[in-house]
Amino acid sequence: MTSIFASGGTALTLRLVTAEASADMAAALPEALRPLAAGFEGKPGQVVRFPSGSDSDAWLGIGPGKDVFAIGAAAKALAGGDWQIEALPEGWDPTLTATAWALGGYSFTLYKPADREPARLVLPEGADAAEAEAVVRAVTLTRDLVNTPADRMGPEGLENAFRSLAERFDATVRVVRGDDLLAQNYPMIHAVGRAAGEAPRLLELEWGEESHPRVAVVGKGVCFDSGGLDLKAAQFMRLMKKDMGGAANAMGLASMIMAAGLPVRLHLLVPAVENAVGAGAFRPGDILTSRKGITVEVDNTDAEGRLVLADALTRATEEKVDLLLDFATLTGAARVALGPEVAPFYTDQDDLAADLAGAAVKVFDPVWRMPLWDGYEGDIDGEISDIVNSTAMPMAGSITAGLFLRRFVGDAAWMHFDIFAWNPKERPGRPKGGDMHAARAVYQMLKERFQD
Repeated sequence: MTSIFASGGTALTLRLVTAEASADMAAALPEALRPLAAGFEGKPGQVVRFPSGSDSDAWLGIGPGKDVFAIGAAAKALAGGDWQIEALPEGWDPTLTATAWALGGYSFTLYKPADREPARLVLPEGADAAEAEAVVRAVTLTRDLVNTPADRMGPEGLENAFRSLAERFDATVRVVRGDDLLAQNYPMIHAVGRAAGEAPRLLELEWGEESHPRVAVVGKGVCFDSGGLDLKAAQFMRLMKKDMGGAANAMGLASMIMAAGLPVRLHLLVPAVENAVGAGAFRPGDILTSRKGITVEVDNTDAEGRLVLADALTRATEEKVDLLLDFATLTGAARVALGPEVAPFYTDQDDLAADLAGAAVKVFDPVWRMPLWDGYEGDIDGEISDIVNSTAMPMAGSITAGLFLRRFVGDAAWMHFDIFAWNPKERPGRPKGGDMHAARAVYQMLKERFQD
């Protein structure tokens, strides 16, 4: 990855301007320069360039000045060259500022080169270059994985990326593939993926000292979701290359954990499948016996993510686990509840919820706790099976999905993230397309819990 941070030398100067200060600053400009600032209101992403010899080479609007990610607009808006920030607004963390700048310079270039090189930043005083680089690399990994189409990022492509991540940090990898899933008792992962051209598989990575607290991270790796025999409509299928966004976020989180050398024993699990239509496809009405022994009636083949997660979560809890996390693009109901920018999470652990909420605010990675409402437990009970994978109730779909997963985690301290992994529109520091949601907040929480 080419660094977006400048190594030193001559740099242009950038002044950050709030909406409140914009009018007074424009009025204070020399008369010859005022036309350049016409219409500048300090809105996030607004840029004014000034000629050489001016007090500043450019202004960047940052709105109210409270969101560090406003700086993310600079990398592409200024495009090229090295820049230094005149002064950080009060409360802006230098490392997070540098991270936000770099994330704003991201482009997905696998098939089409970027229009121009992003501007490079001279790191603000006090910034931790290694930390910023590690987070940027992890988010870039996540974005690239989600943005890559399924013809290239199917179960095999995801396995290759998984192995590359493990190799970078000298981690151990195990893969159970195809019919070996049945032989080794991962029946629901096999059922969901057996109709696809590329065999389903469970990917496992382990890293760290065995004596350290065990943190298990599970990511939903449905590399494309047609809906199966309960076929999705075209408008809902169009973005289903991103249905492995949970796996991409889990891998990005793992990258940050390992790069930081956190004193944990990391166990990363990704069930990698394609939910395809074919002669071998699982059917509505089928009853699957999970790895845990719980029988599950398939009410809808488009509720497949919770099936593959269930076997992986069971595997994760078969050894003592101090903290269990899962990431999944699981339900449309989560988007109805909180939209595309806020990640809902579920846990029965109040201390975890409080720690995560505080961490999320620090790194501008918004999350919101949702209830594991026991009153809806009966809605997932089966009539001829222990549970069903989709309820008849047309409400609370994200909650009932969380309750389904809870049946497979036992008494582990557990958090479930029902994420979108996608930005539907361009925002400063957050380009349109695949993205990391909630994983930076989790990483901050883990640093606060485990870092020496």
